[in-house]
Amino acid sequence: MKNINQLIAFNLSEAKLEKEGIHPELGKSKLSELLSTWVVLDLGHISQISRVMAKQYKTEVGPWKQYLGILNK
Repeated sequence: MKNINQLIAFNLSEAKLEKEGIHPELGKSKLSELLSTWVVLDLGHISQISRVMAKQYKTEVGPWKQYLGILNK
């Protein structure tokens, strides 16, 4: 929660979110794009955790496995 409070404290306006920086490989990038990237990275980690947790039940679900896409990846 501390990080979210710090982000809120920056009081990011649309103009601030449109500011650009230079990435050594990607070139110009907006602050809004960087923040969105962080969100997607976190969601990817949540997805990985969910897949690992679901795999623990691979045999316990029996014949229902065919309907559980997360177990068939």
